[in-house]
This record gives sequence, structure tokens and C-alpha cells, in this order.
Amino acid sequence: MSRHWALFDLRIRTPRLELRVPTERLIDDIIDVALDGVHDPAMMPFEFAWTDAPREELPVNTLQFYWSQLAAVTVENWHLGLAVLVDGQVVGVQGVGANRFPLRREVSTGSWLGLRHHGQGIGTEMRSAVLHFAFEVLGAEYALSGAWRDNAASLAVSRKLGYRENGVTRKVRRGQVDEQIELRLSRSAWEQHRRDDIEVDGFERCRYTFGLD
Repeated sequence: MSRHWALFDLRIRTPRLELRVPTERLIDDIIDVALDGVHDPAMMPFEFAWTDAPREELPVNTLQFYWSQLAAVTVENWHLGLAVLVDGQVVGVQGVGANRFPLRREVSTGSWLGLRHHGQGIGTEMRSAVLHFAFEVLGAEYALSGAWRDNAASLAVSRKLGYRENGVTRKVRRGQVDEQIELRLSRSAWEQHRRDDIEVDGFERCRYTFGLD
């Protein structure tokens, strides 16, 4: 992957894990984690049911998704699916994105973890890491998230970190209408959970990507 793509230098680190924009090698590792299982097949935590794809199609689908995501990054509209590494091994993905961020100062987040890594506090840690990046480094004023009503784990992480419910949206999940709880975290609420053990490296080289020159 090109040395001219400054986002590859970005690192967000906590004492437990690291977030990075994935190179093709890391995308391969992400695919391996996904093939090993992301959630109970009886429950769908995502609006777009990408994990329902046949096993033989999921690798190509995932590669195409990340290639298109990286190619589409602009100041006006960007989304980063950050690889989550624990002890150097990929365990999942923490997403963060924004539309017209220099004006709106608002980001959205979403994430998933390999099934074998559930229940270890990693979900809270990786969300804390990306929120630090959004609020402390980018200067966000709000962070948005959402989860289906039956996704107790995701809702618990959001509430633990200070999000407040911001309404209910009717969306389609696996061909059926269902309700998603929308959540919003303000800067003042985040500051109550602010941590001093999260580090961000490599941002100066890519700050223009976010319209912050």
C-alpha cells in the first residue's frame, strides 16, 4: 500500500489495544477474524447483514468494501474502518466517520468484534480510543451511535461511556422492520469519562484529510 497515503501512519493506542487504518495485510487478518465468527447467527447486530454472505463470498466482499472505503475518503465525507489490534493481533474493527466534519463537528461510530473476543471489555476500550481521537484530536462536539433494541452489549457500552438516547428509528433488518435506538454523546458528557492514557501518533501528516489545516 502506498507510502503516500498518510492515513496509514495514524495510530490510536490505549494500554490494551491499538487502532490502525488497515493495510491489505491487516484487511486479510480482518477477513480471517470475520470467517471465524462475529455473532450468534440467530441474531443480526448490523443494519446491512454482511455476515449473512456465503462463506466463499465474504473475503472478496470485505476486500472490495475496504478498497472502496479508502478510495472514497474526502474532507466532506469520510469513514474509517480501523483495525483493532490486541498484542499485535487483529480482533475486530472500530469504525468512525463524518459528513462535513469541519462545519458539523459530529462523528458516527460502529464496530464489531470476533466472537471469541466478546465479553472481555475490548468493545468499551476500542470505543474509548476512537472517542478520544474524535473529541481530543479532531475537536468533535458530538458522537453518534445506534443499536437494535436487542443488542444489549452495544447499548451497554454506549451508556457506560455517557451516551444518551436520542430517539428511535424504524429500519429494516433481514427483511423485517425493526427499531434501532439512536444514541448521542456530547463533548461535556465525554469529558466526564476523559482518559489520560490514550495516545495518538501520526496525525499531523494526515490532518489535512479531515479538513483541519
